[in-house]
Amino acid sequence: MAIANSKGTIINIRDTVVEVEFLDDPKPNIHEIVKLKDNEEIIFEVIRSSGVNTFYCINLSGKSNFVRGSEVVCTGEEISVPVGKNMLGRVTDIFGKDLDGLGKIEFDEKKKLFSPSPPYDDVVVTTDFLETGIKVVDMFTPILRGGKVGLFGGSGVGKTILLTEILNNIVNKDLGDNVSVFCGVGERSREGQELREELEKGGILPNVAMIFGQMGENAPIRFLTAYAGVAISEYMRDDLGKNVLLFIDNIFRFVQAGNELSLLTDSIPSEGGYQATLSSEVAQVHERLVSRGNRVLTTIEAVYIPEDDLFDQAAQSVFGYLDSSIVLSRDAYRDGRLPAVDILASESGALNPNNVSKLHYQTANEAKSLLKKAELLERIVSLVGESELSEEDRIIYQRANKVKNYMTQSFFVAEKQTGRKGVYVPVQDTVNAVKEIIDGKYDNISEDKFMFIGNISDIEENKK
Repeated sequence: MAIANSKGTIINIRDTVVEVEFLDDPKPNIHEIVKLKDNEEIIFEVIRSSGVNTFYCINLSGKSNFVRGSEVVCTGEEISVPVGKNMLGRVTDIFGKDLDGLGKIEFDEKKKLFSPSPPYDDVVVTTDFLETGIKVVDMFTPILRGGKVGLFGGSGVGKTILLTEILNNIVNKDLGDNVSVFCGVGERSREGQELREELEKGGILPNVAMIFGQMGENAPIRFLTAYAGVAISEYMRDDLGKNVLLFIDNIFRFVQAGNELSLLTDSIPSEGGYQATLSSEVAQVHERLVSRGNRVLTTIEAVYIPEDDLFDQAAQSVFGYLDSSIVLSRDAYRDGRLPAVDILASESGALNPNNVSKLHYQTANEAKSLLKKAELLERIVSLVGESELSEEDRIIYQRANKVKNYMTQSFFVAEKQTGRKGVYVPVQDTVNAVKEIIDGKYDNISEDKFMFIGNISDIEENKK
């Protein structure tokens, strides 16, 4: 390790990236913190070498009162985030500074942002189904305790509100043994404030640690916030011995910040325009998010899709690490179906007889088959109308629409916006209802009666 007081000189400045020359040995280590000699409040992280004696460093202080020729001093310390049980119920940044205006937080220790992934022998795989009470999620993309879930969608289709509803519905289960970490990466501060208020209103804020690198922060802060969220989750799992639910909103902003830093360090982009290190950066985050010993770490992350393109390189780099992929559709959103999940585009490795009941597995596949057939009929209906379909095709088309409409749901976290009371629907009730729709029990009821009901028994209320 480089010893403290090793000195270097700033030779180039590019926005948040500075290039520093170290002529004497030993050289600084990657991820080491160096400070401006004349102002120790200005700190940099060494991110990679740019030559034999030169290194790229990122400015973490947000201040720029330094010039070429300014001297920096090595600290011998690797970049770390403050951690501790006192983070629960609080909102912080990567430096441990409070963002909620409730005063200084007392931390137990610091944990390195960059740590190796656990060895394979330590990783535990669970098959326990984690019920969310959200019909479309539990039915078609079941979540496993200890799994990784991605919520994919373009702007304004409801990724954050779906993620927040999942948090609201499952975070308060077994509060003594479970904690949650919410990691806000590059999103609006308004959304963070609304989330905090909602968690406080629901009485579950004391079991949630929140860390934010907001949209207005510079690229280094946004980039490192994701690693900080992972480090805090690891501390909660390993040191506090808790089961952890980690929510990341939005992992694309992490990729985007990495791309900005890559451009500032003269890295040649890949063919898709992203940084050449995209895959390794995504891997560094996801391969640490595992369950160890008897403690479970479950990850749920929002993934912004540029131009609604699921084949975007950033989205594809995340897909491979997920157990469940929930895709939100702009067409479903325009039709007023909320949550706007594209059932046929979404998938889950947990949808098998080993993780869910046999009836659940069979019904979900029957429903998907029905929706696929209806999708093929959609073009005919759009051209000549539903009345031109054969009797058999009309029944298929109507039942499929009833299934899609039944998958709509009022959320607890959106009660103020929608004026509808939120509902929690047990998965077995959802499975039974979908089975009954497919079997034709509700063929005499119009499609619109299935919108935004909870249990299928509520259909009687919608008849009136």
